[in-house]
Amino acid sequence: MDFKRTADVVVIGGGVVGCSVAYNLAKRGCKNVVVLEKSYITSGSTGRCGAGIRAQWGTEMNCKFGIASIEIFEHLEEELGLPIGLHQGGYLVIAYKESEFDQLKKNVALQNSLGIKSKVISADEAKEIVPILNVDGAVGFTFHDRDGHGDPFLTTFAYAEAARRLGVEIFTYTEVKDIIVEGGKVKGVITDRGGISTPVVVNCAGPWSKEVAAMAGISIPTYSERHEALITEPVNRISEPMLISFTGNFYIQQRPHGSFIMGYGPEEHEETHRVNSTWVFLEEMARKLSNLLPPTRDLRVVRQWAGSYNMTPDAQPIVGGVEEIEGYYMAVGFSGHGFMFSPITGVLMSQLVLSEELDLPIDMLSYKRFERGELIVEPAVV
Repeated sequence: MDFKRTADVVVIGGGVVGCSVAYNLAKRGCKNVVVLEKSYITSGSTGRCGAGIRAQWGTEMNCKFGIASIEIFEHLEEELGLPIGLHQGGYLVIAYKESEFDQLKKNVALQNSLGIKSKVISADEAKEIVPILNVDGAVGFTFHDRDGHGDPFLTTFAYAEAARRLGVEIFTYTEVKDIIVEGGKVKGVITDRGGISTPVVVNCAGPWSKEVAAMAGISIPTYSERHEALITEPVNRISEPMLISFTGNFYIQQRPHGSFIMGYGPEEHEETHRVNSTWVFLEEMARKLSNLLPPTRDLRVVRQWAGSYNMTPDAQPIVGGVEEIEGYYMAVGFSGHGFMFSPITGVLMSQLVLSEELDLPIDMLSYKRFERGELIVEPAVV
């Protein structure tokens, strides 16, 4: 493939968000779209994520993003023509503190008001859903059956292939070195393969969002945080939903083929691009799993890894354009929720770039909110 020298839009980042944005731009008639990825497709946060999908949130914005993405996920295989590995076994949220359970009940009331059919359930009902669940110490549960998980690789590849069919050109192993801005307008990008003239750049660089923003002269308070995960050997189905707790600090899911994938948030919240694994995580994760699902205590671990959460100060994304530069946009800082929000993000960013009416408001996600002190407080984050 000959390297492009001009484009209507350049998307930086070949993860699920970048590929969703590119596909949705092409779907809306923007044919001359280029995606630039410095490594391979899914090489960043996407290929290392837990791939959960949920509408159980504690803010109206996240609830709307969550349910809108679920509705897209439910029809995405048909739309893209390729499998995405969607499994809707629900999310079972477990509270270990009364204050947390009080918040979960408020969350459910909000979710219900927005048409999300989540519910508060009893311990007995929780054990009906997951018979081997240890409910000792738990004070409450909520459940939503349309939540679930997908395959981050299949989903991203499906977006990428559908985008290519619509004329998008994706260049892997192509690193962006600079963004050209003249007179307050985007003029192009410089890569290690040469320059591309373009009036529009969309920063979907995930862990490298801050560095890419700086190329355009924009300072954003994102940073990368190492989060570890592991996968076990496959066994017979014993747990359908994603099990998650905010005070318990874990997410645990059994994939359709039988393996368990799981993780928890690091206490140190270190800013780093490192993605090394640790014994501390392995030991603590094993303790959490065997306590929650006792029959799994003899499971063997197949693989352990780490990935990057691209964090913001309020753990909510930066989505939109900037006042200072015409033609520069960002969809970054998803703080571990990029995969689950990628379908609606692609739609919204394409609408924004093409000056169409937005399906959902995104003004509150401006990067200027940090200067204004308008942080978004979301209580439902691991």
